[in-house]
Amino acid sequence: MIRLNEHFAKLKASYLFADIAKRVNAYVAANPDKPVIRLGIGDVTEPLPPVCIAALHAATDEMAQRATFKGYGPEQGYAFLREAIAQHDFQALGAKIDADEVFVSDGSKCDVANIQEIFAHDVRLAIPDPVYPVYVDTNVMAGRTGVNRDGRYEGILYLESTAANGYVPAPPAEAADLIYLCFPNNPTGAVATRAQLTAWVEYARRHGAIILYDAAYESYIRTPGIPRSIYEIEGARDVAIEFRSYSKLAGFTGLRCAYTVIPKSLKARDAAGQEHAVHALWNRRHTTKFNGVSYPVQKAAAAVYTAEGQRQTRALTDFYLGNAKLIREAMTKLGLACIGGDNAPYIWINTGRDSWEFFDLLLNRAQVVTTPGAGFGKCGEGHVRISAFNSRENVINALARIAAALK
Repeated sequence: MIRLNEHFAKLKASYLFADIAKRVNAYVAANPDKPVIRLGIGDVTEPLPPVCIAALHAATDEMAQRATFKGYGPEQGYAFLREAIAQHDFQALGAKIDADEVFVSDGSKCDVANIQEIFAHDVRLAIPDPVYPVYVDTNVMAGRTGVNRDGRYEGILYLESTAANGYVPAPPAEAADLIYLCFPNNPTGAVATRAQLTAWVEYARRHGAIILYDAAYESYIRTPGIPRSIYEIEGARDVAIEFRSYSKLAGFTGLRCAYTVIPKSLKARDAAGQEHAVHALWNRRHTTKFNGVSYPVQKAAAAVYTAEGQRQTRALTDFYLGNAKLIREAMTKLGLACIGGDNAPYIWINTGRDSWEFFDLLLNRAQVVTTPGAGFGKCGEGHVRISAFNSRENVINALARIAAALK
C-alpha cells in the first residue's frame, strides 16, 4: 500500500479555526433561537469598493469580445498591476522595488505557505509565538520540525511575544536561517518601530538569514513613523521577502488577489556554497505551479491605485478601525488589558483566565464568537483575539452582550 507523508501526522489534531467552527456550529444547532455574532475569524463583511466593482464589470465585458478577450496571462501578473504596486506601495515610500520583483498571486496565505518549498529542509526556523498558525503548520507538513511536545514543535526557535516586550520580539542570541515576522501582527495587533525592524534586518544580514515579512495589514497603520514595508529599512532588499494582500485592504477575501515581493538582490546558498538569486528560484516555482490570477480580478486590484480607489479603500479601513476603537475602549472599560485596534483590525485581550474557557463563556453567555489565544501558540494562553471585521451594529450589540456577560 502507498505510504503517506508522515509529517502530517505530527500536526495537532485540528486547525484552530476548524475547532472554533465545530464549537460554534454545535452551539447554534442546540440554540437556534439565540443569534450568534462572529468576531472571531478575520473575514471582512463590507462590500467591495465601487471602483473595484466597476473595474470587474468592465474587464468581464472585455472577456465577451474577441478583440479584447484574454486567455492565459503572465503567471507573475499583468504589467499594469505590477507597475502600480511598485510605484504606489513601495517607491512612494522611498523603497526601491521594481515591477518585475512583484509576483501577483491568489492569496498571502498561499504564498507564505508555498515560499518555504525553495529552502532546504534543515534550515533553522525562527517563528513568533503567538503566531498565525500557517507559518508553523506548513513547516511541520514539510518535515522541518520534530514532534509537538507541550504545545511546541521541536526544531523551531520560538520568539516569545508577551506584554513584557510589547508583543514585539527582539532578535534572539541564537542564529536562525528563516525568520517569520508579521506586522501589524496577527493575532496581537502590535506594530514594529523602525528601530525594531532595523534590528531584525541587521540580525539577518549578520547571520545570512532571510526574513519572511507578512504585511497583510499594513493599510491599517495610522501612527506616523511606523514602517509600512520592511523595504523602508536600509539593507532589507538583501535579506527580506514581503507578502501583501488586497483581502483586508479592499475586501478581496472572496475575490482572491495578493502579491509577494522578492528583490533580485536577495541571495541564498546551496549545499556546495554557490549563491543563487531567490527571485529566480521563486519565479521558476511560481511559473511551474501557478497559472496566474484572472484578468478581471487583477483589473479590480489595479483600480485600488486610482485616486478614487485610494479614497474608497481608506474609508473601508477607517470603518473597521472605527469598530476596533469601540472594542478596545469597551474592553478597557471592563478592566481588561489589551493592545491592538489602533494600527490593526485586531484587539488582543488579556483575559486573566484560560483562553478556551473565556471563549466558551462569551459564546454561551453572550453569543459572541472570539478567537482563543491558545490556538496561536503557548504565549497566547490567557488571551483572546477579537476581530473588528463586522458591521457597526453587530459590534455595538456584541459589546453590550459581553459587558452583560462579564458583570
